[in-house]
Amino acid sequence: MNRITARQVALSTIFAALYVAVNVIVPLAIPVGIGGLTISLSALIATLFGIILGPYLGTSAALLGTVVSFALTGMSPFNLPFLLSPPLNAFVSGSLFYKKWKIAVIPFIVIMVAFIFTPPVYSFGNPQVALWVLWDKIIALALIAPLMLFRKRLSTGFGAGLFFILAFIGNQADNIWGSFAFALPQVYNGIYGMQMVDVQIAFLGGPFLYPAIRLLQAFIIMLIAVPLIRVLSQTNWLWSKENILCSNTTPPPPTLKESQ
Repeated sequence: MNRITARQVALSTIFAALYVAVNVIVPLAIPVGIGGLTISLSALIATLFGIILGPYLGTSAALLGTVVSFALTGMSPFNLPFLLSPPLNAFVSGSLFYKKWKIAVIPFIVIMVAFIFTPPVYSFGNPQVALWVLWDKIIALALIAPLMLFRKRLSTGFGAGLFFILAFIGNQADNIWGSFAFALPQVYNGIYGMQMVDVQIAFLGGPFLYPAIRLLQAFIIMLIAVPLIRVLSQTNWLWSKENILCSNTTPPPPTLKESQ
């Protein structure tokens, strides 16, 4: 891993400030009917952080932006358990975009296994809760292989298919952390005041709500990413030339690393 430069730190700070601006000035959120739980539309830009800044700087920018937003919006305990969701999105999205396939898989596997052993799932004695919550995350995990194998075909034209799949996987990484955090007793009981049976009903009652939201988010990100990355790929803003859009026959543009 190359030395982090002052310019990279500055770009990360700018993107973190952008996250705060979107989250605080335009605080759009979708209520899901469970206590004060909402899904912030500003969180979807974490995918772009990973694509532009890379998995490490993108994660740092998303984490900083999330923490500052949390502080500026009153530090509601309802949002505290989910602060890691946008950074995880940025990490997975950035890892996939820059062809670090193996490290993109790790968070999915580790968190899904941990989720299975949370009290609402493990004590239920029935795999239905786990399957209902994890089926779309398993699909997202399975999509990593075709994204890697068919990236050249998916990136032809405007690359809409590639960015849609990439955004869907990134947003599912966001969601798997949210599901895991919500399944912890300290969260569902300590913060939301819910009993375990209420959590199980919530998990069983909306298995298609979150996937629908993630598909919508992926579509929005695709609309933003296609023209944005086409422009940035001609500059030195992208983190590295080694990404899933690079061609074996066309020399890549200068990168953020190489411009230092």
